[in-house]
Amino acid sequence: MRLFLIRHPRPLLDDGVCYGRLDVEAEDPQPVAARLRPLLPDATPVISSPLQRARRLASALHPQPSCDERLQEIDFGDWEGRRWEQIERRLLDAWAADVLHFVPPGGESVAMLRARAIDCVGDLPASDCALVTHAGVIRVLLGHWLRLPIDEWSRLLLDFGSITLLELAAGDGDERSGSGAVLHYLNRRGGAGAS
Repeated sequence: MRLFLIRHPRPLLDDGVCYGRLDVEAEDPQPVAARLRPLLPDATPVISSPLQRARRLASALHPQPSCDERLQEIDFGDWEGRRWEQIERRLLDAWAADVLHFVPPGGESVAMLRARAIDCVGDLPASDCALVTHAGVIRVLLGHWLRLPIDEWSRLLLDFGSITLLELAAGDGDERSGSGAVLHYLNRRGGAGAS
């Protein structure tokens, strides 16, 4: 199975604002779709996060994309919409001390995000599929199937409006197992002469 992992366009939001599940508008998806469409094989199904910044790009890429709640960005709970510098330092320190399991007040942990994203991929048909989603979801999927330590996958730089191709190895038939994968490219932007 080849997964084309696509990050949504840049949100129309001030820098420094925590916006995981916050449903914010993003830049025009049409130019991004025009750049990325040639990288997708014909008839590739497109599945999107229901958040508008991803959903609008999915609709620009495919006439009938589907949505899956499990592809939403991490839920930062009470932190959503607040500036990072307004969040209590002790809470940010607690998160830094346990990136995988810390739960922001009213939110979810990275481990919970990872479990639902892996579950989503496990329910996909064993064929090419494009997922239009968020940096957090893409990072946890890459970390899981490439067997990267959290210090590596949690810091992967993923450009807005980019595509990453991950091919899952044929294994025991359960895509949730993380039996290995091949990363073909990361952060490809598409378009003429782009990498």
